[in-house]
Amino acid sequence: MNGTERIGVYVCHCGTNISHTVDVEAVAKYAAGLPGVALAKEYKYMCSEPGQDMIQEDIKEHDLTRVVVASCSPLMHEVTVRVAVWGAGMNPYVFQMSNIREQCSWVHSDKRAATEKAMRLVHGAVMRVSQHRELFEKEVPVHPDVMVVGAGIAGIEAALR
Repeated sequence: MNGTERIGVYVCHCGTNISHTVDVEAVAKYAAGLPGVALAKEYKYMCSEPGQDMIQEDIKEHDLTRVVVASCSPLMHEVTVRVAVWGAGMNPYVFQMSNIREQCSWVHSDKRAATEKAMRLVHGAVMRVSQHRELFEKEVPVHPDVMVVGAGIAGIEAALR
């Protein structure tokens, strides 16, 4: 971590899907004390329009440089949050999602254990996002008559030739 990151952490209740088993307020409070975290909040539905608007407003108001959302599976809403982050003028690839619904709430019945695991997952996401670098999409010309299948030594050698 280079010390210049200003990370915003958002912990989702997912209605009661997460908050029934995970103490989301405690997770947000824990996240607020992590290195580089400038802001930590919890909200009922981070995937909702008000949740996305909150992220966008906070990026601008608090000069956030990274975002972590602790919620459901990235398969569900990673693109949703990437679009929100991009809409606030931030590169969408300096965002990290932490799955505390399927990995904590849905597999634990002990609230203390689920909350501690959620804290560890959020900690890992904060450490990971602090190392992210901006990525940019680009188009490159492709020769449509050739396709190389395989990324082992033979596939790479065939692609190079």
